[in-house]
Amino acid sequence: MASNILSQRFGRGAAMNIGAELGRFVVTTMDVPWRVVRDHLGAMPVEVYRIESVEQNVLDQLVAGISPCDAVVGIGGGQAVDAAKYISWKKNLRLVTIPTIVSVDAFVTPAAGVRVDSQVIYVGESFPDPLVIDYDVIRTAPTSLNIAGIGDLLSMHTACFDWKLAHEQGIRKHPFDKAVAAEAHELLNSLYDKIGDIRDVTDAGIQAIVDGYIKMNDMAAQVGHWRFEEGSEHFVFYELEERLKKPFVHGHIVGLGIYLMSRLQDNDAEGMTQILNDVGLDYHPRFMGITKSTLTESLSALNDFVKRRGLWFSVLNAKKITRDWIERALRDLKWNED
Repeated sequence: MASNILSQRFGRGAAMNIGAELGRFVVTTMDVPWRVVRDHLGAMPVEVYRIESVEQNVLDQLVAGISPCDAVVGIGGGQAVDAAKYISWKKNLRLVTIPTIVSVDAFVTPAAGVRVDSQVIYVGESFPDPLVIDYDVIRTAPTSLNIAGIGDLLSMHTACFDWKLAHEQGIRKHPFDKAVAAEAHELLNSLYDKIGDIRDVTDAGIQAIVDGYIKMNDMAAQVGHWRFEEGSEHFVFYELEERLKKPFVHGHIVGLGIYLMSRLQDNDAEGMTQILNDVGLDYHPRFMGITKSTLTESLSALNDFVKRRGLWFSVLNAKKITRDWIERALRDLKWNED
């Protein structure tokens, strides 16, 4: 069990009757996940809070007016779970998390991701007791969004390369740890063995994503940072988000970053492309409404972007993106018409 999870229940029907054990509890959720889970709880909450924003000031208003209770149950995706973690931390309440999708890892991280002036910050610490992974509930979410959960795991392929490159260039802020990098590659190899299950959202595939998240969070706790998982592939996402000012499905846009940056790194790009294709990740620009001209402009600006933002040293600090490289890198991607 992960160091930041107090107890866990994994399996088909794992959410059944959990509410009957909690005394007075409140729920943070959204309409669709609440409809999926409410009849499984075995008891009704004293209040259901539908989360429309994780702006910290909005959550603080919710905390101030919360009904007296013994526990807070987060049901849904990242925002519903982060809201529950925030309330649990602020009110010192028992936390129960019932994710209805495995597209993001909020349900295994102790800090709550909230927004201040539209920027995400991470605050507090709360630990699920239990974390409930109900395979039947997870499968009610769209298949493509559950598959997206592999994006932040596959990103270790390019991020570890950048981390080692920074070490070779004399960057010592986050010293390269060979043992952690080896753990990352071992975790990647275990995922490769489950690609068909992840694509088909089987019990084993769901569990592979969850186990991967748990392992990755334990690794981050061990070294005190996320260099092994966040590198140039995420920086592609950050530039596009700033440029287009629109949200993306995280795993999809990170998948595009992996596709592109593994090519810039000369880091088994064909092998990673095969994995992305085999698992059915929607990493092509056409799935995200990104035109060829927009991505060309974004990549042209990327070297300067990482310097301006002061992002971790990566291949983008060591290698200049050229027009010729962009043309080659984009050749096999799928587009809607510009």
